[in-house]
Amino acid sequence: MKSTRRALLTLAAVAALAASPAFAQPDFPNKPIKIIVPYPAGGLSDFQVRAIAEPLGKLLGQPIIVDNRPGASAGIGTLAVAASPPDGYTLGFVNNGFVITPLVNKSANYDPVKDFAPVSVVSTSPMVLVVNASVPATDVRSFIEYAKAQPAGIEYGSAGTASFGHMATALFSQATGLNMTHIPYKGEAPMSLALRTGEVKVLITTPSPQIMGAVKEGKLRLLGVASGKPAPLLPGVKQISDTVPGFTAEVWFGLFAPKGTPPETVARLNAALVKVLAMPETKEKFASVSAQAESTSPATYAKMVREESARWADLIAKTGIKAE
Repeated sequence: MKSTRRALLTLAAVAALAASPAFAQPDFPNKPIKIIVPYPAGGLSDFQVRAIAEPLGKLLGQPIIVDNRPGASAGIGTLAVAASPPDGYTLGFVNNGFVITPLVNKSANYDPVKDFAPVSVVSTSPMVLVVNASVPATDVRSFIEYAKAQPAGIEYGSAGTASFGHMATALFSQATGLNMTHIPYKGEAPMSLALRTGEVKVLITTPSPQIMGAVKEGKLRLLGVASGKPAPLLPGVKQISDTVPGFTAEVWFGLFAPKGTPPETVARLNAALVKVLAMPETKEKFASVSAQAESTSPATYAKMVREESARWADLIAKTGIKAE
């Protein structure tokens, strides 16, 4: 009797473990998958995730539901992903702010390294150095010389305190020894307008259609790109790192699952996403918003997040940057 009871208990324990979402799910997916976007509908994050949702759903055999949950500097949506069952049916679509927010705001209540399972990068877009047309500089070196010659230094804009543009320009200021004063704006549109009117002289920002349009019109001048290698979407544009060794600043977007999601489930999602991001139509859609469709392995993505977290933590410690 005792041996029979022990065997039944063992079988029950095995069955419970097999049912746990932390173990392999051979039939994954067998219901719709939800992707939480912690930003409003209509933005760049929303555009990209909707561009991949339909083809990704077809490959996985289940519909993809896009759930926009903006607020609290993307914290509401991000925490919702962290609190979801680790079964692969709730994912999060994030960008660099996912790493920066908890570094500048301790009330964010999540750790980007420990609380999530990376699936893959989805796109990258290197920042660009642009100046108002009144600035007498034609490349990065001549801009640095011009800025150093200004008695009061030079003002730069960003889309807000602790935004990626703010962080990237503060890093550039440190790397070059320039005296640069930060002027935060409430979003991309007023920031871009301030540069076009000369209210600020320089931005390190994404190569958005608005910025690149102003460059074509001659209102702004593009001096360099902050990629670690030549940027396919900006052919012929010189890298800032040619003048400022090691300087890179690239916006990325990517997909995460909650911590504890089975590796087999993550691998299934990753394999499907790699195929979607390699599709010419996906690449074309992303290129229309100056983003390059790009995938990685989960391990590569995890390493990138760890390195970025350390990089921005070091900058914040040196500059004292805090969220508004």
